[in-house]
Amino acid sequence: MMRRHFVMALMLALGACTTVVPPLATTPPPSSLGPFGQAVGANVEPAPLPSEWWRLFDDPALDGHIARALAVNTDIRVALANLEAARATFRQARAAIIPVAGIESGAGPDRADRQPSTSNVPKTSYELGATFAYEVDLFGRLRAATSAAKADTAASAAALDAARVMVAADTAAAYINICGANAAIKLAQAQIATHEQSVALVARRVARGSVSSLELAQSKALLERTRATLFPMEADRKRSLFSLAALQGQAPAEADMLRIGCTAIPTVKATIPVGDGAALIARRPDIREAQSRLLAATARIGVAAADFYPRISLGGSAGLIGGGFDAILTPLISWSFINQGAIRAKVAAARGGQAAALASWDAAILRALREVETVLADYQAEHRRHAALALALRESEAASSRALVRYQLGADSFLVALDAERTRNEAALMLSSSNLRIGQIQISLFRALGGGWENGPAIATAN
Repeated sequence: MMRRHFVMALMLALGACTTVVPPLATTPPPSSLGPFGQAVGANVEPAPLPSEWWRLFDDPALDGHIARALAVNTDIRVALANLEAARATFRQARAAIIPVAGIESGAGPDRADRQPSTSNVPKTSYELGATFAYEVDLFGRLRAATSAAKADTAASAAALDAARVMVAADTAAAYINICGANAAIKLAQAQIATHEQSVALVARRVARGSVSSLELAQSKALLERTRATLFPMEADRKRSLFSLAALQGQAPAEADMLRIGCTAIPTVKATIPVGDGAALIARRPDIREAQSRLLAATARIGVAAADFYPRISLGGSAGLIGGGFDAILTPLISWSFINQGAIRAKVAAARGGQAAALASWDAAILRALREVETVLADYQAEHRRHAALALALRESEAASSRALVRYQLGADSFLVALDAERTRNEAALMLSSSNLRIGQIQISLFRALGGGWENGPAIATAN
């Protein structure tokens, strides 16, 4: 009778438990899957992005630096170690579904009071047995935990891919910044040489009494002002050189061994393939990582909800015990069905984690689209600025040449020639800065597009 009442109570309690079904994840809105709105007039095309986008710069030295960085970078090593840890956790969760078996043995003297016929003769007792334990996963707790661990592994793999994207982009950016600094230093040195010639010319005229010493002072001031621009340029070069060395696992003291003497800023001359929104969402590792985190959070709701139901385990042992063979099978049921407040709180926490993961996934998609559209807008604007600066440089060079001739002929004062030369120098530096800016924006575009991880070392996926 008592057994029947217990079974009825068990059935009523099971029926009273609310089954928690995790909601399905949403999908990106259709409006985000089409072509990019800022791609029109931005020197790009909707072709697929190549896996090794840095080869579009057509610079073998850049290719070599990126290859070395991808092979030894410390951030990639950290992400790889995190992936290995996640894979081990997944294997541990999957192994929990399999029965656990073991062997136990022991030996020792029998007590004298258990040997009545030969009480004064010592004897030894041997024991040898096999044990096993198995949790019957009737309500999916172990399966949900395995699914969560598998999703965590996928998220760690995506984080590794994201690290490769960042390292490739950071390496390309550091290399281009070094080339840009070299180009700016070369331009400043050429301007210094021109100013030195101007100082010598004015000095001769002062010696002849043709002009006053004021013009000589003005000429020397422009020379020193131009010379002063060299120092921040050299500091920028060193800063980028140290970054490039660190990305390749080298100390700053080893940076000079890289010997990067490029003075032409690498840029992609052809139109850049960018694909569309659908390709971006499928390619960006941070979106895949956020999606995997969402799957893991969803699976953990199932882990928490399984505590509403009893946990059934089977245990057994068999072997030689006390000189005879013995075997036992023991079912064990554990169930906290009286106080379910803690379980409901755990489920609520898991649902909160899922809601946060869903919001993070939405945010990752919006962030990716925003970054690409923003960079494309910058790219389009910088191309227009570059064209205007090129025209300004041509005009300022012509004006400077004419002003210098008129000064030598005595038609204009040195102040006019000095102002024209200063305007030309500023236009040249601005155009050089625009060349560097175009290269930097191109790197930012490739970074936002999320490519560069596809040809990394193969990582086995969790099954």
